[in-house]
Amino acid sequence: MAIAPALLKQLEEKRQLAYAAGGVEKLAERAKKGLMSARERLAALFQPGTFLEFGLHAQHDAHHFGMEEKSMPCDGVITGVGYVDGRAVAAYAQDFTVGGGAVGRIHGKKICDLMEYAQQTGIPVVGINDSGGARIQEGDVSLSGYGQVFFHNVLLSGVVPQISVIAGPCAGGAAYSPALTDYIIMTRKNAQMFICGPDVIKAATGATVTMDQIGSAEAHASVSGNIHFIAEDEADAIALVKKLHSFLPSNNVMDPPHRPTPIVNMELDQGMNDLVPADPKDGMDVLKIIARLVDDGDFLEVQRDWAKNLVVGFARIQGLVVGIVANQPIVKAGTLDIDSSDKGARFIRFCNIFNIPIVTLVDIPGFMPGLAQERGGIIRHGAKMLFAYAATTVPKITIIMRKSYGGAYLAMCSKDMGADLVYAWPCAEIAVMGSDGAVKILFKREIAAAADPAAKEKELAADYREKFASPYEAASKGVITDVIEPAQTRGIVAMALRNTLSKRETRPPKKHGNIPL
Repeated sequence: MAIAPALLKQLEEKRQLAYAAGGVEKLAERAKKGLMSARERLAALFQPGTFLEFGLHAQHDAHHFGMEEKSMPCDGVITGVGYVDGRAVAAYAQDFTVGGGAVGRIHGKKICDLMEYAQQTGIPVVGINDSGGARIQEGDVSLSGYGQVFFHNVLLSGVVPQISVIAGPCAGGAAYSPALTDYIIMTRKNAQMFICGPDVIKAATGATVTMDQIGSAEAHASVSGNIHFIAEDEADAIALVKKLHSFLPSNNVMDPPHRPTPIVNMELDQGMNDLVPADPKDGMDVLKIIARLVDDGDFLEVQRDWAKNLVVGFARIQGLVVGIVANQPIVKAGTLDIDSSDKGARFIRFCNIFNIPIVTLVDIPGFMPGLAQERGGIIRHGAKMLFAYAATTVPKITIIMRKSYGGAYLAMCSKDMGADLVYAWPCAEIAVMGSDGAVKILFKREIAAAADPAAKEKELAADYREKFASPYEAASKGVITDVIEPAQTRGIVAMALRNTLSKRETRPPKKHGNIPL
Protein backbone atom coordinates (compact mmCIF):
# COMPACT_ATOMS: atom_id res chain seq x y z
CA MET A 1 0.00 0.00 0.00
CA ALA A 2 1.26 3.47 -0.91
CA ILE A 3 1.02 6.43 1.44
CA ALA A 4 -2.12 8.50 0.86
CA PRO A 5 -1.56 11.35 -1.63
CA ALA A 6 -3.45 13.69 0.69
CA LEU A 7 -0.87 13.16 3.40
CA LEU A 8 1.99 13.85 1.00
CA LYS A 9 0.21 17.00 -0.17
CA GLN A 10 -0.25 18.14 3.42
CA LEU A 11 3.44 17.50 4.14
CA GLU A 12 4.52 19.56 1.13
CA GLU A 13 2.15 22.40 2.08
CA LYS A 14 3.55 22.46 5.63
CA ARG A 15 7.09 22.54 4.28
CA GLN A 16 6.34 25.37 1.88
CA LEU A 17 4.78 27.42 4.69
CA ALA A 18 7.97 26.99 6.71
CA TYR A 19 10.20 27.81 3.75
CA ALA A 20 8.18 30.97 3.05
CA ALA A 21 9.46 32.40 6.35
CA GLY A 22 7.98 35.89 6.92
CA GLY A 23 6.51 36.00 3.44
CA VAL A 24 7.53 36.71 -0.12
CA GLU A 25 7.42 40.49 0.38
CA LYS A 26 9.76 40.50 3.37
CA LEU A 27 12.21 38.16 1.63
CA ALA A 28 12.12 40.37 -1.48
CA GLU A 29 12.73 43.46 0.64
CA ARG A 30 15.85 41.88 2.13
CA ALA A 31 17.08 40.84 -1.29
CA LYS A 32 16.77 44.45 -2.52
CA LYS A 33 19.03 45.51 0.34
CA GLY A 34 21.56 42.87 -0.67
CA LEU A 35 20.83 40.75 2.40
CA MET A 36 20.62 36.96 2.38
CA SER A 37 17.71 35.13 3.93
CA ALA A 38 18.38 32.84 6.88
CA ARG A 39 18.16 29.79 4.63
CA GLU A 40 20.49 31.34 2.06
CA ARG A 41 23.06 31.94 4.79
CA LEU A 42 23.01 28.29 5.82
CA ALA A 43 23.08 27.19 2.18
CA ALA A 44 26.24 29.27 1.69
CA LEU A 45 27.84 27.63 4.73
CA PHE A 46 27.10 23.98 4.02
CA GLN A 47 28.06 21.73 1.16
CA PRO A 48 25.09 21.30 -1.19
CA GLY A 49 22.69 18.53 -0.22
CA THR A 50 24.15 17.95 3.25
CA PHE A 51 21.85 20.08 5.44
CA LEU A 52 19.67 18.11 7.86
CA GLU A 53 17.15 20.46 9.46
CA PHE A 54 15.94 20.18 13.05
CA GLY A 55 12.53 21.48 14.17
CA LEU A 56 11.13 22.61 10.82
CA HIS A 57 7.57 22.63 12.19
CA ALA A 58 8.31 23.98 15.67
CA GLN A 59 6.44 27.17 16.58
CA HIS A 60 5.54 29.38 19.54
CA ASP A 61 2.86 28.53 22.08
CA ALA A 62 -0.40 30.00 20.77
CA HIS A 63 -1.67 31.26 24.12
CA HIS A 64 0.82 34.10 24.51
CA PHE A 65 -0.49 37.66 24.59
CA GLY A 66 -1.27 39.09 21.15
CA MET A 67 0.03 36.02 19.28
CA GLU A 68 -3.07 33.82 19.10
CA GLU A 69 -3.53 34.14 15.35
CA LYS A 70 0.08 34.80 14.38
CA SER A 71 2.00 32.17 12.40
CA MET A 72 5.75 32.10 13.05
CA PRO A 73 7.38 29.59 10.69
CA CYS A 74 10.26 27.73 12.36
CA ASP A 75 9.72 30.12 15.30
CA GLY A 76 12.15 32.54 13.74
CA VAL A 77 15.24 30.34 13.75
CA ILE A 78 16.48 27.62 11.42
CA THR A 79 18.61 24.92 12.99
CA GLY A 80 20.35 21.82 11.73
CA VAL A 81 23.53 19.98 10.82
CA GLY A 82 25.48 19.86 7.57
CA TYR A 83 28.98 19.44 6.21
CA VAL A 84 31.68 22.10 5.83
CA ASP A 85 34.72 20.87 3.91
CA GLY A 86 33.77 17.28 4.63
CA ARG A 87 33.25 17.70 8.38
CA ALA A 88 29.97 17.89 10.27
CA VAL A 89 28.99 21.27 11.75
CA ALA A 90 25.89 22.30 13.69
CA ALA A 91 24.48 25.71 12.79
CA TYR A 92 21.53 27.97 13.37
CA ALA A 93 20.42 31.13 11.60
CA GLN A 94 17.93 33.55 13.14
CA ASP A 95 15.28 34.73 10.68
CA PHE A 96 14.57 38.45 10.97
CA THR A 97 11.59 38.16 8.63
CA VAL A 98 9.73 36.11 11.26
CA GLY A 99 8.88 38.27 14.23
CA GLY A 100 12.16 40.14 13.92
CA GLY A 101 14.01 36.95 14.83
CA ALA A 102 13.00 37.57 18.45
CA VAL A 103 13.79 34.84 20.95
CA GLY A 104 10.94 33.01 22.68
CA ARG A 105 10.67 29.66 24.43
CA ILE A 106 10.56 27.45 21.33
CA HIS A 107 13.17 29.59 19.53
CA GLY A 108 15.54 29.14 22.48
CA LYS A 109 14.68 25.45 22.80
CA LYS A 110 15.58 24.82 19.16
CA ILE A 111 18.99 26.41 19.64
CA CYS A 112 19.59 24.49 22.89
CA ASP A 113 18.53 21.19 21.30
CA LEU A 114 21.04 21.81 18.52
CA MET A 115 23.80 22.59 21.01
CA GLU A 116 23.02 19.44 23.01
CA TYR A 117 23.31 17.43 19.79
CA ALA A 118 26.65 19.13 19.03
CA GLN A 119 27.92 18.31 22.51
CA GLN A 120 26.95 14.65 22.22
CA THR A 121 28.39 14.23 18.73
CA GLY A 122 31.44 16.44 19.19
CA ILE A 123 30.91 18.90 16.35
CA PRO A 124 31.41 22.70 16.17
CA VAL A 125 28.53 25.16 16.46
CA VAL A 126 28.05 28.18 14.20
CA GLY A 127 25.38 30.73 15.15
CA ILE A 128 24.22 33.40 12.70
CA ASN A 129 22.68 36.14 14.80
CA ASP A 130 20.03 38.49 13.39
CA SER A 131 17.46 39.22 16.08
CA GLY A 132 15.46 42.06 17.52
CA GLY A 133 15.95 40.66 21.01
CA ALA A 134 13.60 38.98 23.46
CA ARG A 135 10.02 38.27 22.36
CA ILE A 136 8.06 40.73 24.50
CA GLN A 137 4.78 38.83 24.13
CA GLU A 138 6.24 35.83 25.93
CA GLY A 139 7.41 37.83 28.93
CA ASP A 140 9.71 36.05 31.35
CA VAL A 141 9.54 32.88 29.22
CA SER A 142 11.62 34.60 26.55
CA LEU A 143 14.22 35.52 29.17
CA SER A 144 14.26 31.87 30.20
CA GLY A 145 15.00 30.99 26.58
CA TYR A 146 18.02 33.30 26.62
CA GLY A 147 19.20 31.90 29.94
CA GLN A 148 19.13 28.35 28.65
CA VAL A 149 21.08 29.35 25.54
CA PHE A 150 23.73 31.05 27.71
CA PHE A 151 23.94 27.97 29.93
CA HIS A 152 24.50 25.71 26.94
CA ASN A 153 27.12 28.11 25.52
CA VAL A 154 29.06 27.58 28.75
CA LEU A 155 28.52 23.81 28.70
CA LEU A 156 29.98 23.67 25.19
CA SER A 157 32.87 26.00 26.01
CA GLY A 158 36.09 24.02 25.85
CA VAL A 159 34.30 21.01 24.33
CA VAL A 160 33.63 22.10 20.73
CA PRO A 161 34.52 25.32 18.88
CA GLN A 162 31.74 27.92 18.88
CA ILE A 163 31.68 30.62 16.20
CA SER A 164 29.20 33.50 16.07
CA VAL A 165 28.30 35.64 13.07
CA ILE A 166 26.64 38.99 13.73
CA ALA A 167 24.72 39.73 10.51
CA GLY A 168 22.01 42.04 11.83
CA PRO A 169 20.89 43.57 15.12
CA CYS A 170 22.18 41.91 18.27
CA ALA A 171 20.98 43.99 21.18
CA GLY A 172 20.73 43.70 24.94
CA GLY A 173 20.85 40.19 26.31
CA ALA A 174 21.18 38.82 22.77
CA ALA A 175 24.79 40.04 22.71
CA TYR A 176 25.82 37.77 25.54
CA SER A 177 25.46 34.48 23.69
CA PRO A 178 28.01 35.54 21.02
CA ALA A 179 30.20 36.94 23.80
CA LEU A 180 30.28 33.47 25.38
CA THR A 181 31.49 31.82 22.16
CA ASP A 182 35.07 31.46 20.95
CA TYR A 183 35.03 33.73 17.91
CA ILE A 184 32.77 36.52 16.68
CA ILE A 185 32.61 37.62 13.04
CA MET A 186 30.62 40.80 12.34
CA THR A 187 29.56 42.27 9.03
CA ARG A 188 30.69 45.83 8.39
CA LYS A 189 27.22 46.97 7.29
CA ASN A 190 23.71 46.14 8.54
CA ALA A 191 24.98 44.71 11.84
CA GLN A 192 24.96 46.22 15.31
CA MET A 193 25.83 44.77 18.69
CA PHE A 194 25.25 46.61 21.97
CA ILE A 195 23.78 46.29 25.44
CA CYS A 196 22.30 49.80 25.72
CA GLY A 197 21.52 51.78 22.57
CA PRO A 198 22.02 55.53 22.09
CA ASP A 199 18.52 56.38 23.38
CA VAL A 200 18.98 54.39 26.59
CA ILE A 201 22.42 55.89 27.18
CA LYS A 202 21.00 59.39 26.62
CA ALA A 203 18.15 58.77 29.07
CA ALA A 204 20.38 57.19 31.71
CA THR A 205 23.49 59.38 31.54
CA GLY A 206 22.65 62.40 29.43
CA ALA A 207 25.46 61.56 27.01
CA THR A 208 24.83 61.74 23.28
CA VAL A 209 26.41 58.89 21.35
CA THR A 210 25.94 57.37 17.91
CA MET A 211 25.34 53.77 16.99
CA ASP A 212 28.66 53.76 15.12
CA GLN A 213 30.44 54.65 18.36
CA ILE A 214 28.98 51.83 20.42
CA GLY A 215 27.60 49.15 18.15
CA SER A 216 29.45 49.07 14.83
CA ALA A 217 31.87 46.43 13.64
CA GLU A 218 34.66 49.01 13.58
CA ALA A 219 34.04 49.99 17.20
CA HIS A 220 34.05 46.41 18.41
CA ALA A 221 37.06 45.41 16.32
CA SER A 222 39.36 48.32 17.19
CA VAL A 223 38.14 49.82 20.49
CA SER A 224 36.29 47.32 22.67
CA GLY A 225 37.95 44.17 21.32
CA ASN A 226 34.61 42.36 21.50
CA ILE A 227 34.84 40.82 18.05
CA HIS A 228 37.59 38.96 16.23
CA PHE A 229 36.92 39.55 12.53
CA ILE A 230 35.16 42.14 10.36
CA ALA A 231 33.47 40.77 7.25
CA GLU A 232 32.62 43.02 4.32
CA ASP A 233 29.26 41.30 3.84
CA GLU A 234 27.46 38.05 4.64
CA ALA A 235 29.25 36.07 1.95
CA ASP A 236 32.57 37.24 3.33
CA ALA A 237 31.44 36.30 6.85
CA ILE A 238 30.60 32.76 5.75
CA ALA A 239 33.97 32.52 3.97
CA LEU A 240 35.69 33.57 7.22
CA VAL A 241 33.77 30.88 9.13
CA LYS A 242 35.04 28.28 6.66
CA LYS A 243 38.61 29.62 6.80
CA LEU A 244 38.63 29.57 10.60
CA HIS A 245 37.06 26.11 10.66
CA SER A 246 39.86 24.82 8.41
CA PHE A 247 42.35 25.29 11.27
CA LEU A 248 40.23 23.85 14.09
CA PRO A 249 39.50 20.32 15.27
CA SER A 250 35.87 19.31 15.64
CA ASN A 251 36.20 18.93 19.40
CA ASN A 252 38.63 18.94 22.31
CA VAL A 253 39.69 15.28 22.06
CA MET A 254 40.70 15.48 18.41
CA ASP A 255 43.84 16.89 16.85
CA PRO A 256 43.53 19.89 14.53
CA PRO A 257 43.39 19.10 10.80
CA HIS A 258 47.14 18.79 10.24
CA ARG A 259 48.35 18.09 6.71
CA PRO A 260 52.03 17.26 7.36
CA THR A 261 54.41 17.38 4.45
CA PRO A 262 56.06 14.00 3.68
CA ILE A 263 59.44 15.24 4.88
CA VAL A 264 60.59 18.27 6.84
CA ASN A 265 62.28 20.82 4.61
CA MET A 266 65.32 22.18 6.44
CA GLU A 267 66.50 24.48 3.65
CA LEU A 268 67.74 27.91 4.68
CA ASP A 269 65.60 30.95 3.92
CA GLN A 270 68.04 33.79 3.35
CA GLY A 271 65.13 36.19 2.98
CA MET A 272 64.49 35.83 6.71
CA ASN A 273 68.01 37.12 7.46
CA ASP A 274 67.31 40.16 5.29
CA LEU A 275 64.29 41.15 7.40
CA VAL A 276 66.38 41.74 10.53
CA PRO A 277 67.43 45.42 10.83
CA ALA A 278 71.12 46.09 11.35
CA ASP A 279 70.31 48.52 14.17
CA PRO A 280 68.57 46.71 17.05
CA LYS A 281 66.70 49.93 17.85
CA ASP A 282 64.97 49.96 14.48
CA GLY A 283 61.46 48.58 14.23
CA MET A 284 60.86 45.18 12.63
CA ASP A 285 57.43 44.25 11.24
CA VAL A 286 56.68 40.84 12.70
CA LEU A 287 53.99 40.21 10.08
CA LYS A 288 56.76 40.00 7.48
CA ILE A 289 58.54 37.43 9.67
CA ILE A 290 55.34 35.40 10.00
CA ALA A 291 54.73 35.53 6.25
CA ARG A 292 58.07 33.80 5.63
CA LEU A 293 57.62 31.36 8.50
CA VAL A 294 54.22 29.93 7.55
CA ASP A 295 53.12 27.96 4.52
CA ASP A 296 52.48 30.16 1.47
CA GLY A 297 52.35 33.23 3.70
CA ASP A 298 48.82 32.16 4.67
CA PHE A 299 48.14 33.62 8.12
CA LEU A 300 44.66 34.11 9.56
CA GLU A 301 45.20 36.97 11.99
CA VAL A 302 42.75 37.14 14.90
CA GLN A 303 41.68 40.54 16.30
CA ARG A 304 43.88 42.31 13.77
CA ASP A 305 42.58 45.78 14.63
CA TRP A 306 42.74 45.58 18.44
CA ALA A 307 45.83 45.62 20.68
CA LYS A 308 48.09 45.66 17.63
CA ASN A 309 51.25 45.43 19.71
CA LEU A 310 50.57 41.69 19.96
CA VAL A 311 49.81 39.59 16.89
CA VAL A 312 47.89 36.31 17.21
CA GLY A 313 46.42 33.96 14.63
CA PHE A 314 46.41 30.61 12.88
CA ALA A 315 48.62 29.17 10.16
CA ARG A 316 50.33 25.98 9.02
CA ILE A 317 54.05 25.33 9.14
CA GLN A 318 54.99 22.57 6.72
CA GLY A 319 51.44 21.29 7.02
CA LEU A 320 51.00 21.42 10.79
CA VAL A 321 48.35 23.73 12.25
CA VAL A 322 49.79 26.23 14.75
CA GLY A 323 48.66 29.19 16.77
CA ILE A 324 51.12 32.07 16.55
CA VAL A 325 51.67 34.64 19.30
CA ALA A 326 54.10 37.42 18.38
CA ASN A 327 55.19 40.80 19.68
CA GLN A 328 54.82 43.57 17.10
CA PRO A 329 57.82 45.93 17.55
CA ILE A 330 56.43 48.59 15.21
CA VAL A 331 53.45 49.18 17.54
CA LYS A 332 54.19 50.50 21.05
CA ALA A 333 57.67 48.95 20.64
CA GLY A 334 56.07 45.52 21.09
CA THR A 335 55.38 46.04 24.80
CA LEU A 336 52.66 44.11 26.57
CA ASP A 337 49.87 46.28 27.92
CA ILE A 338 46.43 45.62 29.41
CA ASP A 339 44.62 44.91 26.15
CA SER A 340 47.36 42.86 24.48
CA SER A 341 47.71 40.72 27.60
CA ASP A 342 44.00 39.93 27.50
CA LYS A 343 44.18 39.23 23.78
CA GLY A 344 47.16 36.90 24.11
CA ALA A 345 45.92 34.99 27.16
CA ARG A 346 42.53 34.29 25.60
CA PHE A 347 44.12 33.03 22.36
CA ILE A 348 46.66 30.86 24.18
CA ARG A 349 43.94 29.21 26.25
CA PHE A 350 41.87 28.51 23.14
CA CYS A 351 44.83 26.80 21.46
CA ASN A 352 45.41 24.68 24.55
CA ILE A 353 41.77 23.57 24.69
CA PHE A 354 41.81 22.38 21.11
CA ASN A 355 45.28 20.80 20.96
CA ILE A 356 46.82 23.43 18.70
CA PRO A 357 50.62 23.84 19.10
CA ILE A 358 51.79 27.37 19.90
CA VAL A 359 54.72 29.16 18.27
CA THR A 360 55.78 32.31 20.14
CA LEU A 361 57.89 34.99 18.44
CA VAL A 362 59.55 37.30 20.94
CA ASP A 363 60.83 40.84 20.56
CA ILE A 364 59.78 42.69 23.69
CA PRO A 365 61.34 45.41 25.86
CA GLY A 366 58.92 44.88 28.74
CA PHE A 367 55.46 45.72 29.97
CA MET A 368 54.00 49.09 28.98
CA PRO A 369 54.93 51.73 31.57
CA GLY A 370 52.59 54.53 32.66
CA LEU A 371 50.08 55.68 35.23
CA ALA A 372 47.07 54.56 33.19
CA GLN A 373 48.49 51.07 32.86
CA GLU A 374 49.33 50.74 36.55
CA ARG A 375 45.96 52.09 37.71
CA GLY A 376 44.19 50.03 35.06
CA GLY A 377 45.57 46.82 36.53
CA ILE A 378 48.52 45.86 34.32
CA ILE A 379 49.70 43.55 37.11
CA ARG A 380 46.46 41.59 36.99
CA HIS A 381 46.18 41.64 33.21
CA GLY A 382 49.82 40.82 32.60
CA ALA A 383 49.51 37.90 34.99
CA LYS A 384 46.96 36.41 32.59
CA MET A 385 49.76 35.81 30.08
CA LEU A 386 51.87 34.07 32.71
CA PHE A 387 48.90 31.98 33.82
CA ALA A 388 47.85 31.07 30.28
CA TYR A 389 51.28 29.86 29.18
CA ALA A 390 52.00 28.01 32.43
CA ALA A 391 48.65 26.22 32.28
CA THR A 392 49.11 25.19 28.65
CA THR A 393 50.15 21.61 27.89
CA VAL A 394 50.21 21.65 24.08
CA PRO A 395 53.56 21.81 22.27
CA LYS A 396 55.14 25.25 22.77
CA ILE A 397 58.03 26.47 20.62
CA THR A 398 59.55 29.89 21.35
CA ILE A 399 61.80 31.96 19.09
CA ILE A 400 63.55 34.92 20.74
CA MET A 401 64.21 37.16 17.78
CA ARG A 402 65.75 40.22 19.41
CA LYS A 403 65.19 41.77 22.84
CA SER A 404 63.49 39.88 25.66
CA TYR A 405 63.69 41.68 28.98
CA GLY A 406 62.46 41.27 32.53
CA GLY A 407 59.07 39.91 33.45
CA ALA A 408 57.96 40.23 29.85
CA TYR A 409 60.62 37.65 28.89
CA LEU A 410 58.79 35.20 31.15
CA ALA A 411 55.35 36.29 29.96
CA MET A 412 56.30 35.41 26.37
CA CYS A 413 56.77 31.72 27.14
CA SER A 414 60.29 31.21 28.36
CA LYS A 415 61.55 27.72 29.16
CA ASP A 416 60.69 28.32 32.82
CA MET A 417 57.06 28.97 31.85
CA GLY A 418 56.75 25.64 30.07
CA ALA A 419 58.18 26.14 26.60
CA ASP A 420 59.34 22.80 25.22
CA LEU A 421 62.02 24.26 22.98
CA VAL A 422 63.41 27.80 22.96
CA TYR A 423 65.62 29.16 20.18
CA ALA A 424 67.29 32.55 19.92
CA TRP A 425 68.71 34.46 16.99
CA PRO A 426 72.34 35.70 17.33
CA CYS A 427 71.07 39.28 17.71
CA ALA A 428 68.88 38.34 20.69
CA GLU A 429 69.31 39.90 24.13
CA ILE A 430 67.95 38.11 27.19
CA ALA A 431 68.29 40.03 30.42
CA VAL A 432 66.55 41.66 33.35
CA MET A 433 66.63 44.91 31.39
CA GLY A 434 68.27 46.41 28.33
CA SER A 435 72.01 46.93 28.46
CA ASP A 436 71.74 50.73 28.22
CA GLY A 437 69.51 50.93 31.26
CA ALA A 438 71.43 48.31 33.19
CA VAL A 439 74.81 50.01 32.96
CA LYS A 440 73.35 53.34 34.03
CA ILE A 441 72.18 51.66 37.22
CA LEU A 442 75.11 49.31 37.83
CA PHE A 443 77.96 51.63 36.81
CA LYS A 444 76.62 55.08 37.57
CA ARG A 445 79.75 56.17 39.43
CA GLU A 446 82.21 54.74 36.91
CA ILE A 447 80.46 56.53 34.05
CA ALA A 448 80.36 59.82 35.92
CA ALA A 449 84.08 59.60 36.79
CA ALA A 450 85.20 58.76 33.25
CA ALA A 451 86.98 61.31 31.10
CA ASP A 452 84.43 60.62 28.36
CA PRO A 453 81.20 59.45 30.08
CA ALA A 454 79.37 58.73 26.81
CA ALA A 455 82.20 56.55 25.49
CA LYS A 456 82.50 54.78 28.84
CA GLU A 457 78.78 54.09 28.91
CA LYS A 458 78.89 52.68 25.39
CA GLU A 459 81.87 50.47 26.28
CA LEU A 460 80.17 49.15 29.43
CA ALA A 461 76.92 48.50 27.56
CA ALA A 462 78.71 46.42 24.94
CA ASP A 463 80.52 44.49 27.68
CA TYR A 464 77.24 43.93 29.53
CA ARG A 465 75.55 42.59 26.39
CA GLU A 466 78.41 40.18 25.80
CA LYS A 467 78.69 38.87 29.35
CA PHE A 468 75.13 38.98 30.66
CA ALA A 469 72.60 39.37 27.84
CA SER A 470 73.91 37.41 24.85
CA PRO A 471 72.07 34.32 23.62
CA TYR A 472 75.25 32.28 24.03
CA GLU A 473 75.30 33.14 27.72
CA ALA A 474 71.69 31.97 27.97
CA ALA A 475 72.50 28.79 26.05
CA SER A 476 75.47 28.04 28.30
CA LYS A 477 73.13 28.08 31.31
CA GLY A 478 70.45 25.96 29.65
CA VAL A 479 68.00 28.86 29.54
CA ILE A 480 67.49 28.33 25.79
CA THR A 481 67.82 25.26 23.59
CA ASP A 482 70.08 26.68 20.88
CA VAL A 483 71.17 29.76 18.95
CA ILE A 484 70.10 29.70 15.30
CA GLU A 485 70.33 32.10 12.42
CA PRO A 486 67.03 33.58 11.22
CA ALA A 487 67.32 31.68 7.94
CA GLN A 488 67.04 28.39 9.85
CA THR A 489 63.84 29.35 11.66
CA ARG A 490 61.21 27.77 9.40
CA GLY A 491 63.02 24.43 9.19
CA ILE A 492 63.89 24.34 12.91
CA VAL A 493 60.33 25.19 13.97
CA ALA A 494 58.88 22.60 11.58
CA MET A 495 61.18 19.90 12.96
CA ALA A 496 60.52 20.98 16.55
CA LEU A 497 56.78 20.74 15.97
CA ARG A 498 57.06 17.24 14.49
CA ASN A 499 59.10 16.11 17.48
CA THR A 500 56.68 17.49 20.06
CA LEU A 501 53.32 16.44 18.60
CA SER A 502 53.44 13.28 20.70
CA LYS A 503 53.90 15.32 23.88
CA ARG A 504 51.82 14.20 26.87
CA GLU A 505 51.76 16.15 30.11
CA THR A 506 49.70 15.54 33.23
CA ARG A 507 48.81 18.11 35.87
CA PRO A 508 47.47 17.85 39.44
CA PRO A 509 43.75 16.98 39.47
CA LYS A 510 41.51 20.02 40.01
CA LYS A 511 38.35 21.59 38.64
CA HIS A 512 40.29 24.45 37.05
CA GLY A 513 42.84 27.07 37.96
CA ASN A 514 41.80 30.56 39.05
CA ILE A 515 43.10 32.86 36.31
CA PRO A 516 43.41 36.50 37.47
CA LEU A 517 40.38 37.81 35.58
